[in-house]
Amino acid sequence: MTEDMYSVEQVADRLGLHVRTVRSYIRSGRLRAVRIGKQYRIAASDLDALTGQAPVAPSVARQAEVSSIVQIDGVDRTAADRLGTLVLTSANTGHDQANPLRVQTVYDEQRHRMKIIVLGDPASTAELLHLLDAVLNADNGLLDREVNDA
Repeated sequence: MTEDMYSVEQVADRLGLHVRTVRSYIRSGRLRAVRIGKQYRIAASDLDALTGQAPVAPSVARQAEVSSIVQIDGVDRTAADRLGTLVLTSANTGHDQANPLRVQTVYDEQRHRMKIIVLGDPASTAELLHLLDAVLNADNGLLDREVNDA
């Protein structure tokens, strides 16, 4: 980002001062300037500092991010795949595209355990966790199969 630079004459016009007054401000150190060849250039921020104007700070929106790990024990590979598809589809639809939910699923064959990692804003994460809770506690047959240890 390039900052605006002004000549001594432009600063004098802006402030309603004589050009010699602006030059004396520069020589005394009251106004910072850069000498380019035989001319001075004054940055907009240095002019603002002289006039007492606060520099315009870029506005930063407050953001919160939630990290969640859901562990589901006693689930087979087929149910874990279905559940993973449901969670990923939910995360990729109907949410703010500027702040998308990030979801990763991991399945452990030996332990018959699935982990779902969710990163996102609090509202979207809560919505996804409510969906997950509803699916896990419903009698819809998604996780009803018994897991047999082989």
